[in-house]
Amino acid sequence: QVHLVESGGGLVQAGGSLRVSCIASGKIFSINAMGWYRQAPGKQRELVATITGGTSNYGDSVKGRFTISRDNAKNTAFLQMNSLKPDDTAVYYCHADGLMGTDWVPFSSWGQGTQVTVSS
Repeated sequence: QVHLVESGGGLVQAGGSLRVSCIASGKIFSINAMGWYRQAPGKQRELVATITGGTSNYGDSVKGRFTISRDNAKNTAFLQMNSLKPDDTAVYYCHADGLMGTDWVPFSSWGQGTQVTVSS
C-alpha cells in the first residue's frame, strides 16, 4: 500500500500565494507520475498539474500561475500557487502512480486532500 499525505492548504487572499506538499510513503519501488487535482463544491475533479520525470503538464486555468515540482529522493511533490483567485478554491488532491514492493506491483494512489480557500 502506498499512502499520500497532503499538507500546506489554508486560507489566502486573492492575489496571494500558497504552497502545498504531498509525501508518498510505503513500499515504494519507483514513482512514475505525481500530480495534483482539485474539486470544488458541485464540480467534477479536474487536473491541476502533473509531473513525470522532467516533464510537467498543467490545466489551462492554472498555466502561468502554478508550478509543480518534485523531490524524487523524498518521494515528495510540491505545488506552488501564485496569483490565486477565488475560483481556485477547492480541495486539492495528490495522486501518484508507479511500482511498489519487490514484485514491482503497479499502484495508483490518492491522498485525502487539503482545502485551499481563496477569499476575494
